[in-house]
Amino acid sequence: MESAYLLVKIVHEIDMLNLGSLAWMTTVGLFTAIAVLYTFLQLQKQVSLNWVKIAARERKRFQKLLNWPTSPHSWVESQLSNQLTTCSVCLTSLVSPQSSKSKCTSCISVQTCSVCGVSAHSRCARYATKDCKCVAQAGAPNLIHHWSEKWFDSTGTSDTNTCCYCHELCNAPFLAASPTWQCLWCQRFVHVQCHAKLLREVGNICDLGRYHRIILSPLSVREISEGEVNGNLSVKRWHRRNKRKNSCFVNAERKKYEIVNLQSDVRPLLVFINAKSGAQHGSSLRRKLNTLLNPIQVFELGASQGPEVGLEMFRHVQHFRVLVCGGDGTVAWVLDAIERFEFESPPPVAILPLGTGNDLARVLQWGGGLSSALGKGGIGGLLDDIDHAAVTMLDRWSLAIKENVGGQLQDVKKHKFMMNYLGVGCDAKVAYEFHTMREERPELFYNQLMNKLIYAKEGAKDMMDRSCEHLPWHMTLEVDGQTVEIPEDAEGVLVLNIASYMGGVDLWQNEDSYDTKLDTQSMDDKTLEVVCVTGAWHLGKLQVGLSRAQRLAQGQVIRLHLHSSFPVQVDGEPWIQPPGCLEITHQGQVFMLKRASENKSKAHPSAVMTEVLLNAQCKGIIDASQQKLLLQEIALRLSSSRRR
Repeated sequence: MESAYLLVKIVHEIDMLNLGSLAWMTTVGLFTAIAVLYTFLQLQKQVSLNWVKIAARERKRFQKLLNWPTSPHSWVESQLSNQLTTCSVCLTSLVSPQSSKSKCTSCISVQTCSVCGVSAHSRCARYATKDCKCVAQAGAPNLIHHWSEKWFDSTGTSDTNTCCYCHELCNAPFLAASPTWQCLWCQRFVHVQCHAKLLREVGNICDLGRYHRIILSPLSVREISEGEVNGNLSVKRWHRRNKRKNSCFVNAERKKYEIVNLQSDVRPLLVFINAKSGAQHGSSLRRKLNTLLNPIQVFELGASQGPEVGLEMFRHVQHFRVLVCGGDGTVAWVLDAIERFEFESPPPVAILPLGTGNDLARVLQWGGGLSSALGKGGIGGLLDDIDHAAVTMLDRWSLAIKENVGGQLQDVKKHKFMMNYLGVGCDAKVAYEFHTMREERPELFYNQLMNKLIYAKEGAKDMMDRSCEHLPWHMTLEVDGQTVEIPEDAEGVLVLNIASYMGGVDLWQNEDSYDTKLDTQSMDDKTLEVVCVTGAWHLGKLQVGLSRAQRLAQGQVIRLHLHSSFPVQVDGEPWIQPPGCLEITHQGQVFMLKRASENKSKAHPSAVMTEVLLNAQCKGIIDASQQKLLLQEIALRLSSSRRR
């Protein structure tokens, strides 16, 4: 028995010794693997840098040989993101090892070109080669490729990053980098060693690639210089004038351009970005669009510059489209400007939602936010969708505000336009508190989730206050001349033009057939819908689909007589309205772009008919006014058939 016990003890000690040895060997092996991986990554980084230097030298040699037009970089100060990048001048990391260890890379200030997107140290930017793409080349016989060196991480390489000559991936499988160029106009890639063969066989002419229909070709853009008398500037004259400029810091915003000799099959895209909308993605979005399009197509909206600058440049362009990157308020701003220009054939408008609610973007199938709008295809996929989008109509409504002074209604004090909805009562109060906080503390509103949390907090406060519970006794609702009774438990009245409210809530609910006296809702039928809600708690249940709004009426002329001051909001713009009358009447209709089916092989009928009408106008078969009327009628009939 004792011998058996000793035997078990010896075996146990041997097992423990083996386990300890195994653990020690595993630890040593793990640290060895980490050391080997680190050494490999450092070698990989050095080899990648050498390839880039080779690509840069070759590009400069070909640039002198082919004499392609270039321009100084438009440097703007920006904050470095967490992703480490390389200085385009000295070809070293923009972040020093000490800075990367201190976890303060987001605080590092660098210079970024707003046109081509390259970055440089602040100390290096002034020495940068003037090799940015030239946005205005009117007078040149052809547009030639503008190659710029690129390198790729093998984990991020997509199928589209293939050499346009040999059709192989533009990365080395083990070194994760290869000497590669990318054209800043058509976005095609080519290996440096393949470029000479490509040049001999097909030449260096650029066709602007997959986005050629929506890119404003630099051959159709002429820079207007001060005191200029004659017409087009040749590329050689541009070179001579550019060489006389000593400074490499160029403010592209101050330059003026003219669009000339635009081809009839081009549908250029005019982009407006509100950098302050929603989560404030405007600056990074603008850099991406500047890379894919001609930078003079992209305008940033602000207090000092409205949509009028871009629309004035495109005033004489027959067939262009507009992309608004912002919230519903930004869309309304741009639509107001388009109406004031009185285009013979107004441009249709697409939306990239950057705001908080983005209700109009949801109705037009562009999504409820930036991530949903871009989807898997990114910015490129969005541009493809805009090119194939269907034209639809949207009713716009005029809001006349009359105030009650001494028991008498004054003349119209001010006018506003409405395209989504108008709210009086509890919903407007929540919007007003949210808007006030955003004006006071904009740093809190850095993404959509935070915005919605703050909105929910304001709604919870209103549930306790119930400051609008006396609304039915202090407001009279009149629809098409008939007084409509407001339920006694109502704390808010909403006038609707579209089937989305408060970030996607369908208040009218066309699919419900419980009320056969009222018609279905449509954004192009010149009719408004009126509903009521019973408080902030009711709004919360509507948000999660646990309740429905109470239908009150439909009509074309809505009057809201306020006998006391109440919060009011129109398309997300809130204010406190004194006693008076709010009168809503039909203003007109505008052309919008609706995202078509995801199946690109099956085009939307409206998109096909739009292209047919535009081609007919270009050939002189119909004029602009006839094209506008036919397009409007087709859009309305297609919308009506879908409702049936």
